[in-house]
Amino acid sequence: MDERPIGVFDSGLGGLTAIKALRQLMPEESLIYFGDTARVPYGGRSPETILKFARQDLHFLQTFDLKAVLVACGTVTTTSLPILARETNLPMIGVVEPSCKRAMAATRNKRIGLIATRASVRSGVYEKTLKQMDPEMEVFGKACPLFVPLVENGRIHRGDVVIETVAREYLQELKDEGIDTLILGCTHFPLLKDIIGDIMGPRVTLIDSGEAAAEELKQLLEECFMLAEDAEGDAQFYVSDQAADFEQIAEVFLGEGMTHAARRIDIGQY
Repeated sequence: MDERPIGVFDSGLGGLTAIKALRQLMPEESLIYFGDTARVPYGGRSPETILKFARQDLHFLQTFDLKAVLVACGTVTTTSLPILARETNLPMIGVVEPSCKRAMAATRNKRIGLIATRASVRSGVYEKTLKQMDPEMEVFGKACPLFVPLVENGRIHRGDVVIETVAREYLQELKDEGIDTLILGCTHFPLLKDIIGDIMGPRVTLIDSGEAAAEELKQLLEECFMLAEDAEGDAQFYVSDQAADFEQIAEVFLGEGMTHAARRIDIGQY
């Protein structure tokens, strides 16, 4: 049994979908979340800048006595995770491999779509991972750079002309490819599940990357006998920009009220 908290970080609010999944899967676990809301989104940055930001995010979380880290940012996972993993002794889970495993199990025609940030699509990591699992897999990636800022601004509801128009433009190309499985390769994107599902249709399975990563982390902690079996789980939230702005939309991501107010920190110090 290990009652130390789990650290989770993302470029902004999207990682809260992973927090929600962790709370549902392991309600006894304590969680510490950092969202880099002052510098979101990461997807259009250079690999060097993304790595710099990710190191600072991780250094902040390591000021706590953590037992594991979930990198809830698809961009960081695809560009920086191997380096971060070498630089820390903590167990660390990203969102790519868990999502790919779940997509492999779901696909019937071996035509898998991926929507993510520009940096994630450009990295080719999802395609490489899927083809290592099965060389016959056909993978179709599509960068969706407007999704993150729209989600961060609460444009997530059916009937919102702006998000629906953008989503149709992004997704039509993948729909035309005849995919039957779509990886939501950014943890912001599950907030758009209803809209994406309406456009893609019921025959396309949507893979929630945050959910998949949370399940993989639970399995890892079970195997290492590190679950907090008798504890009462809690969650603390830290951001790099206005805490009040974060709190306004965080409850939508979490699907529940926040038990603690978010706190703002100067991420540049780390």
